[in-house]
Amino acid sequence: MVMRTVLLAMMLSLAPWVAAADALPKQVHLVSEEWIDYTNADGSGVAWDVLRKVFEPAGVKVVTQSAPYSRAIGLVKRGEADAWVGSYKEENDDSLYPRWHFDMDHIYALGLADKPVPTLDTVGQYRLAWVRGYDYDSYLPNAHNFREIQRREGILPMLEHDRVDFYIDAQTEVDYVLGQTSQPERFHRTHIAELPLYLAFDKSDRAKALRELFDKRMAELVRSGELKPIFEHWKQPYPFSPDSKPQ
Repeated sequence: MVMRTVLLAMMLSLAPWVAAADALPKQVHLVSEEWIDYTNADGSGVAWDVLRKVFEPAGVKVVTQSAPYSRAIGLVKRGEADAWVGSYKEENDDSLYPRWHFDMDHIYALGLADKPVPTLDTVGQYRLAWVRGYDYDSYLPNAHNFREIQRREGILPMLEHDRVDFYIDAQTEVDYVLGQTSQPERFHRTHIAELPLYLAFDKSDRAKALRELFDKRMAELVRSGELKPIFEHWKQPYPFSPDSKPQ
């Protein structure tokens, strides 16, 4: 009788955890702009590898999709994807954000070599350009004079013809733009900020469960250092230490 009572108590104590596991989706649909060696269209890249490491050992398969940044946001808002990749903190009021970031965005200003060297405090004084949807004006002090562009291919002519002073983007994309010129010495890139990168989830019960799993797994992986080999493999800076905290 005593043994039955103990077994029943154990079963009742485990019931909420079993129910939670049953309620967890079997897959997470993530959408991202295609960033070279970060979120490649074929599912390879440092971010895709990190996110698979977060979800798949917990039994949730990662399904990847590529779309321009603004369209990725729209897919999540319409419930056609669970989250988009690479959002800045609280960038969108209609989305759910986890506590943990999964990487840091290294933000650079690209300009002609004879332009002044900008800093985070001074860059807002200049004429700026960035890709539509990135909303760097929310993160750069006093950035009011800016243009949003559709494609990165036209950036170098804009700089050369003095239509803007600096192009703002993450390091990988700035390097991509620089790769389009045969005279890279005419240009100079300057590091101006570090911004944590997040998944931005749909507002649904399904997304809430996925967000909770993401935060739990990230805390474990940061403490264990299991993500570090992924960043090393892709030759990217490792953004965590064992005592890192959510930002």
